[in-house]
Order: sequence, then structure tokens, then C-alpha cells
Amino acid sequence: MKKILLSFILLVTVVVAKAQNTAIDKITTNYIALKNALAGSNATLAKSRSGELLASLSVPAKGLTSAQQKLMGTYLDKLKFDSRHISETTVIDHQREHFESLSKNMYALVSGLKMNSTTLYQQYCPMKKASWLSETADIRNPYYGDDMMECGKVTATLKGK
Repeated sequence: MKKILLSFILLVTVVVAKAQNTAIDKITTNYIALKNALAGSNATLAKSRSGELLASLSVPAKGLTSAQQKLMGTYLDKLKFDSRHISETTVIDHQREHFESLSKNMYALVSGLKMNSTTLYQQYCPMKKASWLSETADIRNPYYGDDMMECGKVTATLKGK
């Protein structure tokens, strides 16, 4: 009976952890898609991808600890604000302005939660004096696109679980 109970508890723990990672991974995937659209200087695609990010931010992450819930609460409205602004325009300079604060808050959230399933890289553009998250160590600058695609450096690595 003890073995069955312990097995059940382990199974529930794994399922809850997977659900947590799925919500965070969806947010991160949508953020990366937005970053790539801006790096490609595609304002229309950035508008669409930001809408997808906003939608994923509106789905509550389940099974978070109280500390993780508090952290999520600290950044959720800020992330939604910038996502919404990016999704309401095709003026790429305005999108990039909001992407700067979106990226700052996204880094704070992801690094604080420590739930990302894939490795992410914080990258920094010295010309813009702004950071962003990337799925690869290769620099694809979302602030300048084709004009300065490789301007930047990796400043932090968030290891995946």
C-alpha cells in the first residue's frame, strides 16, 4: 500500500511540474518568436507574434509555489502591457521600444522562476544599451535587425531543466 501511495504522489508531482513547465515554455516560445520577428525587421509578424505572447500570458500557470506566484504577479501586468502595445502597431521603432522593457521583465521572470526547459541566453546590445533573451548563443539583434544583426554579446545563460 505504501508503494502504491508513494508511486501516486510521485506521478502527481511529475504531472504538476510538467504543467508548470508547459505554461512557462509557451510564454518563452512566444517571446522568442517575437524576438525573431523583430530581428528580421518584420513589423507585421512582430505584431502577430506579440498577440500570441499576450494570449499565453493570459493563461494562468498552475501549480506554482507561493514565491513563484508572487514573482509571476510582479511581472505579469508589465509583460502584458508591453505585449499589448507591440500587438497594436506595425511601427517597428515603437515595437522595439516596448520590446526593451518586455525583455527586461521577461529575464527577471524566467531567471526567477528557474522553470525554463531549454537553455536561454541573455544578450546585450551596447549600441542600444538593452538586453534580450535568445534561444541560441548566436547574436540576432532585435533592436537593429539587418542594420546591425550581429551587434551584441551573451551576458548570461539560463540553463534549462
